[in-house]
Amino acid sequence: MPQCDPSRVTEAIAVDEMRHMNWLADLIVKKGGKPSMEHKELDFGGDDLRGQLQMQVMIESEAVERYKRHIEMVGDADKEVVGVLRHILEEERRHRKEFRMRLEKF
Repeated sequence: MPQCDPSRVTEAIAVDEMRHMNWLADLIVKKGGKPSMEHKELDFGGDDLRGQLQMQVMIESEAVERYKRHIEMVGDADKEVVGVLRHILEEERRHRKEFRMRLEKF
């Protein structure tokens, strides 16, 4: 069913995000740190699909900018960390594109 497409995409992207969290937690532990699970208050963008998709585009855009800053901060100091961050950055860009494409259908 076409109306289920945004839900299916959101679910697939959520799986990607959990994978990202696992990769980052592994890196933190490998580097001698201790991962934490802090997060801000959740906002799903309201009850309508348009608002939810707009919120997802904004969240993915913020993630893209955050990963770009982190890559710049790490620089040449750790190629492994930068490699993982670049991979996640590309997936975040793809996520943003997926949500934008669905938003354009409105």
